[in-house]
Amino acid sequence: MNSFVIADPSLCIGCRTCEVACAVSHQSSSGSGTLEREGGLQLAIEDGHLVSKDSYFQPRLKVIVGSKVTTPVLCRQCEDKPCALACPNNAIVTEDGCVKVLQARCIGCKSCVVACPYGAMAVVVKEVAPAAGALFKRPQTKAQALKCDLCRHREAGPACVEVCPTQALRLVTPASLGELNRQKQLASAEAMGACQRQPVLARG
Repeated sequence: MNSFVIADPSLCIGCRTCEVACAVSHQSSSGSGTLEREGGLQLAIEDGHLVSKDSYFQPRLKVIVGSKVTTPVLCRQCEDKPCALACPNNAIVTEDGCVKVLQARCIGCKSCVVACPYGAMAVVVKEVAPAAGALFKRPQTKAQALKCDLCRHREAGPACVEVCPTQALRLVTPASLGELNRQKQLASAEAMGACQRQPVLARG
């Protein structure tokens, strides 16, 4: 069973700290030929969304701010993986209890974006360094499907969970999910036992 990060809308304040932490975490860990950008990230708020004027700020989750709910939306690491079933190039696989994208196989077709029931997939185009034997040394572009990968590159785990000021995000592992289920079963059993112990009123 895969681990996943879940959000509690009742605790989320829409600060978008999780978005920034996610983008920065993956920016610093990117070692796949992505060009470095000088001058840092240029961020802005447009139409209620945190945006960047370049392609280097790419969080793997999205904070939805509405009149009725405010919460981050991110991949639930589905066991059946509709995104993987839709991928024509077998670029989405499960490894180490996490659904991940093999970027070398991704062709940017966006089938995964259409298939995801949570809207947690995004396809972006990024500049990459030219291959060593390339005739022309100009920067090239590469489409990538991005999703939450539980920050497998970090020993501390998901960056969003670590920085959330209200603890609205938490990592659910198979072990913690099993414990939660046992607690619910115990509470249910105790409730049924309490009902059986209640005295039955005599009918007159």
